[in-house]
Amino acid sequence: MQDKDWFTHSIPLPDQKSGKAALERQATLTKPVGSLGKLETLAAHLAAMQGAIRPQSSPLGIAVFTGDHGVAKEGISAFPQEVTEQMVLNFLSGGAAISVLAKRAKAQLCIVNAGTTRRDAYPEPVIDRPVGYGTRNFLEESAMTMEETLTALVLGRSVMDEYLTQCQIVIGGEMGIGNTTCASALAAALGVATASDLAGPGTGLDEQGVSHKQSVIEKSLARIGSQSDPLRILTELGGYEVAALAGFYIRASMLGVTVIVDGFISSVAAMVACKLNPDTRAWMLFAHTSQEPGHSRVLQALQAEPLLSLGMRLGEGSGAAVAYDLIDAACELHNKMATFGEAGVSDRV
Repeated sequence: MQDKDWFTHSIPLPDQKSGKAALERQATLTKPVGSLGKLETLAAHLAAMQGAIRPQSSPLGIAVFTGDHGVAKEGISAFPQEVTEQMVLNFLSGGAAISVLAKRAKAQLCIVNAGTTRRDAYPEPVIDRPVGYGTRNFLEESAMTMEETLTALVLGRSVMDEYLTQCQIVIGGEMGIGNTTCASALAAALGVATASDLAGPGTGLDEQGVSHKQSVIEKSLARIGSQSDPLRILTELGGYEVAALAGFYIRASMLGVTVIVDGFISSVAAMVACKLNPDTRAWMLFAHTSQEPGHSRVLQALQAEPLLSLGMRLGEGSGAAVAYDLIDAACELHNKMATFGEAGVSDRV
């Protein structure tokens, strides 16, 4: 398999026979049919993905990809760029939201430096494989070279292959000052909506800040002109962590591992993955609708029905880690509830 085109290889679809059998099991459990609502169809969806009538929710793996963005020089974030590096260290010390949620879920947590501006190596256990030291300013030039884009995609694949192959379910998270601008630009270039519909407050911009952010995105889109190749769009406007996340999603799908997609940036990475390999979409569950205004547009484009709507907009994979509780509950109910026959309870007349 050559690195330059590995992500285009065909991916098997989930096993619909197992999904149907799981729904049939649901009909025999001690409850009115359909009374657990989406938890029933969620269990069946997982059964199809795992090719098993009784799906499992563990082991869970979480990979958080971090990277910096040259476009941050344009003042499109409420936080300075050094926060990216500081947050990597916060992940490492266990103080970040995703660190707390990963521990709660008994998940394996991988923190990946895909390309922050820090030149010194991060302490272990950070997976320190920077593609570069922050992307270029895509207002002025391509954010990445094509070689860097392909390297970042391979990084995502490698994290899945080297650390999380035993997992039944994985979550991809991200951290990088400026990456809501990157995600909005990518979504606009991929035809989701206009920059005015997609640009949002990110880490807390005021109305004037959002207007400036929109202007930067519009000028960047004008610079690259009309593009149809998703790999070229990713190279022009993407980030190291976004590309790595897309590669991570594709590889997980190739391995038949369920992916829980987090918020706005992760969903844009999921869209990139689906553009590069449409078969990836069948292996994705979508965690929540974030407060970032462009997220609902991206979810609509992906024909995705999120599990939650909690007003979250943190990123890191945090919304997906919260949604995991629902998935875990769906599996527990599906696998451990008694059937009418087992419980000696009369079925319908």
